[in-house]
Amino acid sequence: MREEQAPALADEALAQRPEWQRLEDQLAWYGRHSRQCQRWHKRLRLMQVTFAAAIPVIAVADLPLSRWLTAALGALIAVLEAAEQINQFGPHWIQYRATAERLKHEKFLMLAAAGQYRGLDRTEALRLLAERVEEHVSQEHARWVRVTEESRAASEASQD
Repeated sequence: MREEQAPALADEALAQRPEWQRLEDQLAWYGRHSRQCQRWHKRLRLMQVTFAAAIPVIAVADLPLSRWLTAALGALIAVLEAAEQINQFGPHWIQYRATAERLKHEKFLMLAAAGQYRGLDRTEALRLLAERVEEHVSQEHARWVRVTEESRAASEASQD
């Protein structure tokens, strides 16, 4: 019975460490935001395809408002594409998922005492984990800043 309690105590002690909490917090954040971006990306694309498919059907139906409906649907497609481009839901979905996977990779390497964590005591492994988590998060932040600046510059250039 004592052996069964020891792993639970070890897991409980690990869960209380700030390094581990930071990892879990970042895993949750990137997972949640990846799912949100994926949903928005797919919703916008599905609406665009639906509206685009409706245009020829409405045009052929020869309804009294066909011209207005097809024009409105065409405009909606443009607005939906602009929303996708401004918010970058597709690229963010992929980037956030990749960061979450890198963080999961670190988590499992640390738990298995494998890779860079091989042969390290718990304190040293947690120190390395903290450094690696912050490295991944910093890389993601730097990527976000770069993409945001590029997007802003492109927007300003198109206005000139």
